[in-house]
Amino acid sequence: METFFTTSDKIQHIIKSFNLIKTLYVSSIIIGDAHTGKKSLARYLFPNAPMVSGENQSEVKKTLQNYDEIIISDFEKLSNQSDLDFTNKRIIATANYLGNPTLIDELFAFIYTMPSLQERPDDVEFLHDKFSREALKTFMPDKTNIDLNAIPINLSTNSKSLKQSIYFYIAKQAITIDDIADILYEHFYTHFDGYDNYRKHLSLFEKPLIEAGLKKFGSQLKLAQILGINRNTLRKKIHEHKID
Repeated sequence: METFFTTSDKIQHIIKSFNLIKTLYVSSIIIGDAHTGKKSLARYLFPNAPMVSGENQSEVKKTLQNYDEIIISDFEKLSNQSDLDFTNKRIIATANYLGNPTLIDELFAFIYTMPSLQERPDDVEFLHDKFSREALKTFMPDKTNIDLNAIPINLSTNSKSLKQSIYFYIAKQAITIDDIADILYEHFYTHFDGYDNYRKHLSLFEKPLIEAGLKKFGSQLKLAQILGINRNTLRKKIHEHKID
């Protein structure tokens, strides 16, 4: 059974409303940004209802004919919305945006708005912990002292960017020198074209090397000494790579 965690008052209101009308043949739609948990919430509330995507028009039509209760995700992608007949059906739809407000009002008795993760700090904390545990189990880094609180939180695309940032951070803790060499090999093999490739790809080494050195030592003079190059040469490279 799908689980859904939230402390958001807005989402708790949606859940309570759905529980009150579960026995009624009325249709509802949940609208909100992508990756805010709309589909997970619908699946949590109606675990036995088949879910179809609005991207597949024929599948939506077929499911409507065979079931009285269905979940339609990506409802905004349906091009034949005005032809739909929800009579004696319980439709739970999700959409990333409203679309035609008049048509939405005609089709759905209840319209809910799903808040973004920016508005749900407790939910972010829960998901941060969940994705961190999943990533640690997936990548199994040798380091045992990874500071999970240091993982950057990226909510630009809600749970998608949050999960990506966490997985990427922990993957970097698990990666080895050989892994880095393999990644660079694949990159070079794919992107070798034309001439002057040495100069073209040199920034892959120099830029992160200089940026890391500046952050670690906090001094151009110290870094130049560590790298064994002239300070003016280092300044030139900082300028070439547009390093702040």
